[in-house]
Amino acid sequence: MTIKKDTALPKIDVAVPIDSTAETLAPMKLKERFRKFLPVVVDVETAGFNAQTDALLEIACIPVLLNEQGVFYPGEAFNAHIEPFEGANLEPSALAFTGIDPNNPLRKAIAEDEKTALRRIFKGLKEVRRTEDCRQCVLIGHNAHFDLAFLNAAVLRTNNKSHNPFHNFSVFDTVTLSALAFGQTVLARACKAAGLDFDGNDAHSALYDTQKTAELFCYILNNYPMLANAMHSEPEITETATDNSK
Repeated sequence: MTIKKDTALPKIDVAVPIDSTAETLAPMKLKERFRKFLPVVVDVETAGFNAQTDALLEIACIPVLLNEQGVFYPGEAFNAHIEPFEGANLEPSALAFTGIDPNNPLRKAIAEDEKTALRRIFKGLKEVRRTEDCRQCVLIGHNAHFDLAFLNAAVLRTNNKSHNPFHNFSVFDTVTLSALAFGQTVLARACKAAGLDFDGNDAHSALYDTQKTAELFCYILNNYPMLANAMHSEPEITETATDNSK
């Protein structure tokens, strides 16, 4: 039947059944949204591109949390300035790009060795993970596998494997998510497309880049809801299987 544009439809009072189940459902918890993974945004500043030979100079980690209203938000930041490991390569072009001077007296006064810094950060993240009843942390990054490579290399160098809360290879990459959401792959441009402030003068600081990436990740999660059929029950997967299988 074709209805003319100016035809008034009769008003019909219909008793709409109330879905009592929907009203009584408890808000989704973080562990349910990511299958017991705690998403943690990570950014590193380095003295080159080779995770095995080039120094790790800064690291920052920010867990992403979920409030009672179902809104994702950045949690407390854990960060460190790190002394180059013994024998580390310091590529001059990389230092010029980041603006980091490993020999700056002010930096040396607050820098930690890799082992101390990672243990401190991992301890803080494990407390958050346990509070949220999550099994492991999963790394979120802008070009995430770069950050994960340097993190994994530092973990091996410092014998921190048993303390490392992160999954060995799984990541969420905001480059991919930004390309999907905004058609942008550069962090500054993706933030601008999302209406987030981004100061290029503060870029290439691990803490600042992590904060901006966390805001971007939360914006995408909060504005692009899951598909209707996304949540469903699955058999519980053991931690060993999660760590070692694809």
